[in-house]
Parts: sequence; C-alpha cells; structure tokens
Amino acid sequence: MLQAFIKLINNPRFFRYSFYILFLITITLNGIVFHNESNFYILYIFCTIFLGIGFYERHSWILFLMTTIVVAFRFFLIAEETKTLWTFLTYLFTYLLIMFISLGLMKNMQRVIEDNLELTIALSNALDSRDPYTRNHSENVAKYSVMIAERMKLSEDACKSIRIGALLHDIGKIGIPERILNKPSKLSKEEFNIVKTHPTIGYNMIKHVMNYRYNGVLDIVLYHHERYDGTGYPEGLSGDEIPLLARIVAVADSFDAMSSKRIYRDPLDTEYILNEIKNKKDTQFDPQIVDIFLNIWRNNNIE
Repeated sequence: MLQAFIKLINNPRFFRYSFYILFLITITLNGIVFHNESNFYILYIFCTIFLGIGFYERHSWILFLMTTIVVAFRFFLIAEETKTLWTFLTYLFTYLLIMFISLGLMKNMQRVIEDNLELTIALSNALDSRDPYTRNHSENVAKYSVMIAERMKLSEDACKSIRIGALLHDIGKIGIPERILNKPSKLSKEEFNIVKTHPTIGYNMIKHVMNYRYNGVLDIVLYHHERYDGTGYPEGLSGDEIPLLARIVAVADSFDAMSSKRIYRDPLDTEYILNEIKNKKDTQFDPQIVDIFLNIWRNNNIE
C-alpha cells in the first residue's frame, strides 16, 4: 500500500489524467444523470486536489483559471437555495485554497526528491574522492546503466532508480579501510573478504530511506556483485533471482572498472574489455543485458 502511494506521488501524470477523467465523469453525472444532485460536491473537491498535485509545475494563472472552471461547473450544476456572486466567490476562495495547499505539498515533495538526488551525488563524489584512480566511477556507472535501461525500454521511474542506485552502488566502501582499497598489490584472501562486505555495509547504511525500499535502489547496492551463475556475493543469487536493476549495474560497473586507471594497473584496452564482457555471458553477466550493452557501444561509441 505504501509502495503504491509513493509511486503515485512520484508520478504527477497520474494525477493529471485523474483530474481530466474525474472532472469529465463528475460533470456528466451531475449535469445529465443526476442533475442538481448536491452530494457531488465531494467529487469537485477531489478534482481540485488532483489539479493542484498534477499540474504543480504550471503557472499560477493557469491553475487559477482551471480552478475557476471547476467552481463554475460546481456552482451551476449543483442545486443551491441561492446563487449569488458572493456564494460563487466563497466557493472560489475555498477551492483555490484547497488547490494551493495540494500544490504546495506536491512542490515540497518534489523538493525533497531533488534534495535527495543532490545528496546522493554528493555522497558518490565523496566516495570516489577517496581514491583518485576511481574518480567519477559512480557517475560513469550511472550513465552506462541508464543507457542500458533506456534501451530496454524500462519505465521512467526505473531509469531514475537505476541512476540513484548506480551512484550509490559502492557506498559501502566507506566502511572499508583505505589501506585495503588503495593497496597497490594483490589483495590477500582475508582482505578480499573484507572488500566483499561492502554491498552489505552499503545496504545497512541506506536501508532506512523509505523510498529506496521500494524503487530498487537497495537491490542495486546489495546485489550488484552477484553473478549470473550463482558464484557472486553476498548471497550467491543466480539468473533471474538477481534483481534486474542490479544485473544492469553489474555490467556497467565492470566495464568502467576495467576501463579506468587503477593504482595497480593502467586502463585496459577497450576491445579487450568488450570481449571479456562478451565471454562472461551466462557466467558473470545476464546475456541479454550484455548483448544490449555491446549493441549500444557498437552503435553509439560510448566514451
């Protein structure tokens, strides 16, 4: 229930369509089927609420005009003992108040969402700044992941989620000692086991963000190192058990990791990287996502 509500709030188009549909139904029923029925006033109020939420980006004069139209239909279609200009203005003031309260709540919600995104970018930049060799890694992974998601025709909400999740995918490395992250030689088994805890650390860091519970961000952070054949970590998921968004980020993450300069090696050759990703279809990566990524690369020359 809560998940559905959050999705609706994040999708103002739903409220725009709902306004048009509900308003049409209301004036049809109130004007033709149940002419002058006074109980329909509640539907006009809902129309006004949907108006404020769905059209929160429009100019105030447009919202004022649309609210006036709603009030005019309410005024003339609902039976009243007296229909005076004062009555109409009273209704107009009341409905404008309802509309602007709804608009204000929606604007505040969108401001919170924008602030969360800016905070996410700041966190990813802070993480990347710990290692000069991985600077911009999270931004690159986000860019590649969104390109894959768009080519797969995922929803706008899914693309937004995958961007946030990709920006935060390595956030758990904040809990990994720098002597391990920046070690110039091969990690010991014990050190690698410590590194392997970063998805769980990251998950525990952000699991209390309510929106992340439902939009796939937590899945990306926790499962982006799972492998398609079930030999990944932290839970050893395989195939479609791994959430789709995490499978997408896994490909983008590996590509950028291999194409970036690291303290222990120079960037790998692009053709070598693409062949490595291609050869790891069905083992490390989802084969469908690999094919889509390679197709994007061949056609658009990702840089």
